[in-house]
This record gives sequence, C-alpha cells and structure tokens, in this order.
Amino acid sequence: MITDADHELAHRLATDAGKLLIALREEHHDAPPQVLKSLGDREANAYLMAELRRERPDDGILSEEEREHPDEEAARLASRRVWIIDPLDGTREFGEVPRPDWAVHVALCLDGDPLCGAVSLPALDVTYSTLDPPTLPPPIDGPPRVVVSRSRAPYVALRIAEALDADLVSLGSAGAKAMTIIRGEADLYPHAGGQYEWDSCAPVAVARAAGCWCSRIDGSPLIYNEPDPYLPDLLICRPELAAAAIEAIVHR
Repeated sequence: MITDADHELAHRLATDAGKLLIALREEHHDAPPQVLKSLGDREANAYLMAELRRERPDDGILSEEEREHPDEEAARLASRRVWIIDPLDGTREFGEVPRPDWAVHVALCLDGDPLCGAVSLPALDVTYSTLDPPTLPPPIDGPPRVVVSRSRAPYVALRIAEALDADLVSLGSAGAKAMTIIRGEADLYPHAGGQYEWDSCAPVAVARAAGCWCSRIDGSPLIYNEPDPYLPDLLICRPELAAAAIEAIVHR
C-alpha cells in the first residue's frame, strides 16, 4: 500500500537532496568537474540513504550509488515496497556549472509498479511529484518536439521524429528530459541504448501521474525492481502521440 505520507516523503527527500546539491555546487564552484560530480553523487546518496533507512526501515532500497550485499539484494527483491533512487541524475551537467539540466530522482514501487515519485530540478528550484501531480499542458499548435541527449540523438528518436515530422530538442539528464513534457517544452521522450531502473523510475511515476503515456518503446509495460536493473529503453510522451510513436518503432 502507498500512503499520502509516502508521497510527502518522496517530495521532501528529492527537494532537500536538491538543496544539498545546490549548496555543494556553490561552495565548490571552482572545483574540477570530476571532483564536483563525485562529491555530489556521494553526498546526495548518503543523505537519501540515511533518511530512507530512518523513515522507512522495512522497505527495500535500490540506489545507483549504493553497492548492495547479496543479502540486501535478496531482501529488496522479496520486498513489495522498494524505493528506487538516483541521487544525482545528470552528473555531467551538474559538473558543468551553471548548467540547469540535472535532477534528483526518488520513487517508491509497489510490486514493481512506480506509484509514488518525485523529480527535483534543483537549479530551476522546482520539484514535480505525485504528492500534487502536475497537469499536462494543452498540445501546441505546431510540429511535435522530441527531446534527445545533447551528445547524440538515438536511432529511435530519429525514427519517431521522421514519422511525426517532429523537431528535435537537446537536453541533459533523463529526469530533465522527462519533465520537459510536463513543462510543455517537449512532447515525446524516447530512449534506447542503455538505462537503468533508477534513470526512469521517478520520472515515470511523475509523468504518469500527470497524464503522460509511459512504456517501453514497443508499448510494453515498464516493470521495476527486477533482478537485473538494466532497463534499456522507454517512451514518455503525450498520450495522443503514443500510438504513432510506437508504430514508427515497431514497424520501422
């Protein structure tokens, strides 16, 4: 069972971890990017792990930055309630002061279903969460926008953009990309080629609560807290664009 207190906790933890990261960035703004990135990963993870262990000692936790012992992994996989966190999503962007496209992810799954979550965009001073789900803005009058990595657009994104006659928008972290749809800055976020559960779990929880379509790129469900946390692809988009996007990939 997911409670109101869980939604409140996810929102608070993502927000407070974001504040911690902003303070670190300001204090160490002259540090080399690699040093700043490592410090951010370590400090945000330590804060989130300590708070979750204190607030929800009976729940499982999967963190990008936490190495599990075999007995911890077994207990997590056997747990119905599992928190999946990415303490600093977009470490590259975090290290490139003053880039704003990085995030903090905090999600809670029940039986592998991400029903509770928060995505903090600390540099923008905003947290989107299932505590008070955002409302998806109305569609734009113009070509749809596909958000992609700033380093390279994955093949699936190019296929969808071609099929829908869409424009490409480049951005950093997965959380920041997903939230552009909620913010009305993009319409589709397809990804293929390598992600893990912590990359998408909180964004999916929030986007789904806002009314977005969330699935694998072939339209199949996203399932979390699996023995292998590798979850290589996903599609988050406005619901009216989902069928055409999936068609562009499945029947390429």
